[in-house]
Amino acid sequence: MVWVFALLPILAQAQKAKSSRPNVIVIFTDDQGYQDVGCFGSPDISTPNLDNMAKDGIRFTDFYSASPVCSPSRAALMTGCYPTRVGVPVVLWPMSPDGLSPEEVTIAEMVKEQGYATACIGKWHLGDQAQFLPTNQGFDSYFGIPFSNDMSVNPEAKVSAEVLFREGKDLNKLRTEKPKKFDVPLFRDDEIIEYPVDQTQITKRYTEEARKFIVENKEKPFFLYLAHTMPHIPLMPSEEFKGKSRQGLYGDVIEEIDWSVGQVLEELRKQGLEENTLVIFTSDNGPWNLKNGHGGSAKPLRGFKFETYEGGMRVPMIAQWKGMISPQSTSAEIASTIDLLPTIAYLSGAELPDRTLDGKNIWPLLSGNSNSKTPHKEFLYYSNTTAEAIRVGDWKLRVREGIVELYDLKNDISESNNLAEEQPKRVQSLQKKLDKYDTALKSDQ
Repeated sequence: MVWVFALLPILAQAQKAKSSRPNVIVIFTDDQGYQDVGCFGSPDISTPNLDNMAKDGIRFTDFYSASPVCSPSRAALMTGCYPTRVGVPVVLWPMSPDGLSPEEVTIAEMVKEQGYATACIGKWHLGDQAQFLPTNQGFDSYFGIPFSNDMSVNPEAKVSAEVLFREGKDLNKLRTEKPKKFDVPLFRDDEIIEYPVDQTQITKRYTEEARKFIVENKEKPFFLYLAHTMPHIPLMPSEEFKGKSRQGLYGDVIEEIDWSVGQVLEELRKQGLEENTLVIFTSDNGPWNLKNGHGGSAKPLRGFKFETYEGGMRVPMIAQWKGMISPQSTSAEIASTIDLLPTIAYLSGAELPDRTLDGKNIWPLLSGNSNSKTPHKEFLYYSNTTAEAIRVGDWKLRVREGIVELYDLKNDISESNNLAEEQPKRVQSLQKKLDKYDTALKSDQ
């Protein structure tokens, strides 16, 4: 009886969350390291807005991207599936014939069925051919650079009649010249509106678009996917933030993104939407292994972007929803970007896509309920189409190029003590689980 009464407030809060059809904002950075937020231990980067988000909400210490590189991690977030399942296992480039299949169901498509307004602002990177762009994947509008900012341009892309050409470019040069690295286009919906875009202004322009979208849709539920272009290289903060951080250009970029987060949260307050908006902040994978102030930090984790060590895929995650998420909460349970789609489905009342999902509803964790446990029996670490590692509870098995590694992440977060030879039975058990899940996933494609 005591247990039942203790459970009643939790059930009541869950019902309230589900019936509110909240707005949802996902802020997704590019190549931001695990440590590169003040509340995650950064000694040299100031992030007061993100730190306040954590004070007002919850911080996840064991949150994962589903890939150590860009395109696959974004496909996973959008679909609730490991990237191999949805056919985006590698990074996509301009002019690639591949992309996220329109047959897949994105978060945007799912919530549109519930009357949500949807917008994608920032980096898309799930295909730049017309059929793969956000406006053909459930988003009412798109504003951003459709791939990484170190790439170039698709000479055959649709161009707006009001396009702004910069740096001596014109339509003929766009169509005929060899694309130049770092000269990337800015899109509005499905056409180029600026080429090459001034990257020093891109964080500010994304922020202005986000605030505008919130104001225009304040009377109805909305889903905003704000995917920042940086801190992917090249690092280009605005003049107002250049030289501001103690961690070089990289820190300058993060501090400008933190400013952007503050602007979005301020607009929610201004419009009276704080108590009906779930805001999630996280990164697509770990940081580049770069020096001279151009790279981030995954400390105390081992590894970087491109790797299936923790530093490549465990990322900072903060969530806020005033009145619904317990303030100053921390969760050390396993969760991932693949969980966002099923969680948003639960909160919005949307039906889950009629297909196999790898993600789970993590609202019990998000709400800050300290008794909630991860819904994942296992979590897989994919590199391209290869399942290189698996985590079950506190144990992680990693097998790459014949090297077998076993780590107790609870006592060895830095993956410095390989226990594979000492615990062959555990290695065998985890290997069987990894093979079973991976085989089932690939047979289901």
